[in-house]
Amino acid sequence: MTEAWGPGGEDDRPRRGLPGPVRVRVPAKVNLHLGVGPLREDGYHELNTVYQAISIYDELTARRGDTLTLTMEGEGAGELALDESNLAIRAARALAAYTGRPAHARLHLRKQIPLAGGLAGGSADAAAALVACDALWGTDLSRDELAVIAARLGSDVPFLVYGGTALGTGHGETISPILARPTTWHWVVAVADEGLSTPAAYAELDRLRAEYAAPPPLRNADALLAALRGRDPARLGRALGNDLQAAALALRPALATTLKAGEAAGALAGIVSGSGPTCVFLAPDAAEAERIAAELETAGVCRAARTAHGPVPGARIGAGA
Repeated sequence: MTEAWGPGGEDDRPRRGLPGPVRVRVPAKVNLHLGVGPLREDGYHELNTVYQAISIYDELTARRGDTLTLTMEGEGAGELALDESNLAIRAARALAAYTGRPAHARLHLRKQIPLAGGLAGGSADAAAALVACDALWGTDLSRDELAVIAARLGSDVPFLVYGGTALGTGHGETISPILARPTTWHWVVAVADEGLSTPAAYAELDRLRAEYAAPPPLRNADALLAALRGRDPARLGRALGNDLQAAALALRPALATTLKAGEAAGALAGIVSGSGPTCVFLAPDAAEAERIAAELETAGVCRAARTAHGPVPGARIGAGA
């Protein structure tokens, strides 16, 4: 892995500790392709996935402190645990342990990425905490070193350190950039009323597959990768796929109505994002994305419909808060 890859792939972090505050913006992700293999002995499923970072963001601010604390506002306020179970706290502690620094920081999170939505909001916050605390503490780790720590925290965290569009293998933690001419893809993100547990979605997929004499082979992403390189939205729409979609629909049958509404509104394609329940729709351009989002909200088939574009950079430092 090299550091100069994908949009915004440059290493933007200072090489000395900052007095603070350090503000990091981090995007959500969607899976354009998600092939799920059988359950491995380590408890993970083998994955072959194509990630894309899209322009829905959380923002994490890190300030100097005598202990490690986390506060938040926005999506999930009052619902999201802010204790040692939170991935942002775990990320800061993992970086401190890796570098031998005390885990002292006051973290504040402004969330826009829905909780348990299949958009990797918790993983995004972990990636933001790694980048923010690295800058605050002056630990001077490379993106690749941060990704090593990130892989210990969750399957999606390394990708959100990098951003852009990338192939994920292993259980999703091994990241390889996808080389393609720069293209902006336009998405409509239909946010569901309630979240959906990722472990529950995988368990349901295993239950559905138990009916087969042999589990289906792990699907590769060749068609999706070719579509990305072709830069044709219609072709990309035909190549989108998610093995977890059947499980998400079994657990939330109403999502089928959302998918049908998006396609009826003119989306080129629609899929469940990751483990769900968020549905994402590909639009041919920004204007069509806005129109499709408005139709979905009028139809009342989701809590909210947002437009987004991708690919965008992963966790990056912005101006001080």
